[in-house]
Amino acid sequence: MVLPWIRRKLLSDPHRLGRWGQNRAEKYLRRHGLRTIARNYAFSGGELDLVMAEKDGTIVFTEVKTRRNEDVFPAIAAVNQKKRQKITRTAKCFLRQFKIPERPLRFDIITVVLGEKGDPEIQHYPNAFV
Repeated sequence: MVLPWIRRKLLSDPHRLGRWGQNRAEKYLRRHGLRTIARNYAFSGGELDLVMAEKDGTIVFTEVKTRRNEDVFPAIAAVNQKKRQKITRTAKCFLRQFKIPERPLRFDIITVVLGEKGDPEIQHYPNAFV
């Protein structure tokens, strides 16, 4: 449950809302057994919101989209082909920079919708793209 005064602050500041949504997404993934490797990894070509690891060693690159609501269009629609290509390029840079050996990789999307009242809605799309 999000307290009304916190909800008002989040709805009035898009950057705060995005950080809040990313924190919720990370907690969601950790509750599901993943561990955090990196947050907000930036490279000249793009950014990775969350880099997580499964217990089996799979590296999970997660794009988080946080929205007030989905009245206009679904949050997942914001991860279009161009955005997916940018995420993929940045993931390759991440793997090279940190010399991560051959491992299974996965690209997930998590949407967090705050809404006007009640609990936020979190949707996880594992293997959303390759």
